[in-house]
Amino acid sequence: MDTTWIAARPAVVAAAVAEPSSWRRWWPTLQLEVKELRGHKGVRWNVRSGRRARMTGTMELYLHPADDGVQVYYFLRLDGRTRPIPVRRRARLAHAHRVRTKRAMWTLANRLDPSRIERVRGQDCR
Repeated sequence: MDTTWIAARPAVVAAAVAEPSSWRRWWPTLQLEVKELRGHKGVRWNVRSGRRARMTGTMELYLHPADDGVQVYYFLRLDGRTRPIPVRRRARLAHAHRVRTKRAMWTLANRLDPSRIERVRGQDCR
């Protein structure tokens, strides 16, 4: 699970996360099947991952209006199809997917509100 705030109107963020062409770029190792397109609330998928789809589960981007933007909540659950995923491997996978999704959401935020970055860069953050 992870969360990212994006300074953009909810409808704009919802349209961006509902775009299938972005999904392959954001999660190239996951095979996604839309479970539910939720409009302004986001998207839910059934997921297969790993060699020969040895892991299956669900993923969601849940959108919640917050201040002058949208809070994007990311949830991913993967289970081994034939046996449990070892604890250390599960931790590595969880971390890798959180980092990939965080980068994807930051890239989306930069595209939807590029001036926000300039405002942050221009401030002294010491």
